[in-house]
Amino acid sequence: MDKKIVLGTTEEGLKTLRTKSAVVSKITNETRDLAETMLASMHKAKGVGLSAVQIGVLQRVIVAEHGSNPTIEKFILVNPEVTWSSKKEVSDEEGCLSFPELFGMVKRPEKIEYRGLDLDGNQISGKAGGLLARVIQHEIDHLNGVLFMDRVEDDLYTYEKQKNTEEL
Repeated sequence: MDKKIVLGTTEEGLKTLRTKSAVVSKITNETRDLAETMLASMHKAKGVGLSAVQIGVLQRVIVAEHGSNPTIEKFILVNPEVTWSSKKEVSDEEGCLSFPELFGMVKRPEKIEYRGLDLDGNQISGKAGGLLARVIQHEIDHLNGVLFMDRVEDDLYTYEKQKNTEEL
């Protein structure tokens, strides 16, 4: 079952998205159900990552999956944190399911190390680079009430605007 994505285009939605999420103290069946609901919601919206706050649940849970990108197989992390990040940063385009149609260039560390809990409550850690590193950082930002537009280097844009500009 999926849930509607919280949109930052309303005052209520923006307030929710700006709220810091609570640490999950114990992994339960509700936590597992939340993760599955998040994956279903993300898939329906055609995204590659989602944080629990984006479906209105203020808990520190993130998911990611990208069928055509083998570096992002089903990825679920509870109480995620970045424990190390590379000094080298790369700029790339980001968008957000909570702000459909908006995009911007965001500079983030190219590689990270992360840790958190799996759905059995086991401590896990790993290394990520490329798209997975970017998605993890983006989703952890959500858990802290930080939005991608807070990190955009220049202006936000839509593809319609960009397309119109290219035609001039």
